Amino acid sequence: MPSASTTEHPCEQCGPQAIEPIAMRVPEAFRYLGIGRSTLYVLISRDEIEIIKMGSATLVLTASLRSLVERLRRPADQVPGTAI
Repeated sequence: MPSASTTEHPCEQCGPQAIEPIAMRVPEAFRYLGIGRSTLYVLISRDEIEIIKMGSATLVLTASLRSLVERLRRPADQVPGTAI
């Protein structure tokens, strides 16, 4: 009969992995981006960040935050003061 250690699922052997949430509350979202609360609300009002409502909670979609960063991202050679 196999021992408990040989019947572990392969993922359990890798150790704990962080699971990124699909959505987060507003305070987590502005900390995630490193911006202020009011700036986050401006981005939401401009439809640059997607939100959903669950009851009275406003949830910001993590994919929307990542998408915003990718849209604003510029190559290093286009950022002022970083020319080599």
